[in-house]
Amino acid sequence: MKSWIRLVLVTVIVGGVVGLLAYGFTRDARYIQSPLIAKQAAPFTLTLFDGKVIRLEDFRGKVVFLNFWASWCIPCRAEAKTLEAAWQKYKDRGVIFLGIDIQDKEEDARTFMKEFGITYLNGRDASGKIAVDYGVWGVPESFFIDVQGRIPYKHAGEIGAQTIAANLDERLRRIGSAGEGKGEYRSVQ
Repeated sequence: MKSWIRLVLVTVIVGGVVGLLAYGFTRDARYIQSPLIAKQAAPFTLTLFDGKVIRLEDFRGKVVFLNFWASWCIPCRAEAKTLEAAWQKYKDRGVIFLGIDIQDKEEDARTFMKEFGITYLNGRDASGKIAVDYGVWGVPESFFIDVQGRIPYKHAGEIGAQTIAANLDERLRRIGSAGEGKGEYRSVQ
């Protein structure tokens, strides 16, 4: 009789855990609120594709647009020209654009950057640590970091020119509320 009770208990516990996992995998990451909104951005060090090493704290006092991407990501390809155009528009206004390539091959990332004429700072998060620290569930995901180093806005999925401009203009005027946006998205989980 005791082995029957153990079997039932193990079945219930394992079934519950499997059920929770299954439920979690059905959730769309774009609808999971980020705990990072209005918090300090996680510090990181990144080696850029040109070999230069940068730290996020190097840009304190500037507005930073941080974009996680991958060359195989269709929405990343769709937004690439928009991001470069926004960079060209804002680069002389104290804004830093920083791309972080994740779950990709370096050669493919370099080809992507050449194909789309990407000129803003870019590096590869080979270990995935930066993406984990930012809670990245898929690509593209973008974060706006204000002059105090806080994250007032996160956008999961393809981001449009109007959203970029509105957020950068607010950050440059040092106004704006915290929030999140959604667009087309590819999970990396």
